[in-house]
Amino acid sequence: MHKTSAWPLALIHAALIVFASLFPFDGWRDQGIDPWVFLSAPLPPPYWTGFDVAINMAGYAPLGFLLVLALLRSGRERGAVLLATLAGSLLSLLMEYLQIYLPRRVPSNLDLLLNALGTLAGAFTAALLERWGAIDRWSDFRARWFVRDARGALVLLALWPAALLFPAAVPFGLGQVLERLEQGLEDLLADTPFLEWLPVRDAPLEPLSPGGELLCVTLGLLIPCLLGYCVIRHVGRRVLFAIAVAVVGIGVTALSAALSWGPSHAWSWLELPTRVGVGAALGLAALLLALPRRASAAVLLLALAWYLGLLNQAPASAYFAHTLQTWEQGRFIRFFGLGQWLGWLWPYAALAYVLIRVSRRESKN
Repeated sequence: MHKTSAWPLALIHAALIVFASLFPFDGWRDQGIDPWVFLSAPLPPPYWTGFDVAINMAGYAPLGFLLVLALLRSGRERGAVLLATLAGSLLSLLMEYLQIYLPRRVPSNLDLLLNALGTLAGAFTAALLERWGAIDRWSDFRARWFVRDARGALVLLALWPAALLFPAAVPFGLGQVLERLEQGLEDLLADTPFLEWLPVRDAPLEPLSPGGELLCVTLGLLIPCLLGYCVIRHVGRRVLFAIAVAVVGIGVTALSAALSWGPSHAWSWLELPTRVGVGAALGLAALLLALPRRASAAVLLLALAWYLGLLNQAPASAYFAHTLQTWEQGRFIRFFGLGQWLGWLWPYAALAYVLIRVSRRESKN
């Protein structure tokens, strides 16, 4: 039996599907409608787009892929595709059922069908790749590139591009939660005596200077490089990994900008502080190539603490808040809960992982 990253990734993806399906989680009420009425609705529904078809299938395909991969890596080969498809279909059925109680969501039998087909497509792809030996080649690749206990880091690295997809106030600026957390606590404790217990800020948050933005960009791109260094032994492979991190990070950030402001603005975020920050991150990644794994984890811990402290001392701009409204109220509502929570929590999950890693004895494998 193999210790695989597929199980935690499948569970995380299922949780993100729940976020994307039930966001914004408010306004729950019984509308006096049979919760199963959507199952007997005519197909296709009167209002649907190619975007809806694509996103419903694409959202569930990774779940089917990861579930089959996890089952195969755990030695459960018989019926893996069927079990994965059934699990994805049942999850979709539950989400559509619950959406009847949310005024802003509309359950659909077409969505259910597309989710099931997406799960089946992902499951079948994983089974086909296993039959062709591609999964074994990935296992060999992982064994050559990464240490044996690399699962946690690999899960975090796989989630990093998805976290970047949600628009950030600063390029690669994940984990900026202080301002929203304070506002959320004020709303939660309003009209209660506990409101007075909240600390009062002496001065408002100051926007980041160009130098502060440059530093956030540098640390935001360096952090995943250091996370990889914690589980990659060979210096030459670290070089390729750092280049891949930069390419993926820049590409996903450009895609996020294109989705937020339009394709013509895909590269508008790449201003001078950002360009210098990207170059500085690559330069630091090159200087730290030969750092031992345990030392890489220690430097990563310092970088995360500095990065989160700096980023959370700055407010989000009004223009950025307007962008979030586009995601909250527009066609991206399906991604809002998913991407927002990833963008908020990723650096803190990485911080917890590194704390655990530096506190235990280093493996020799």
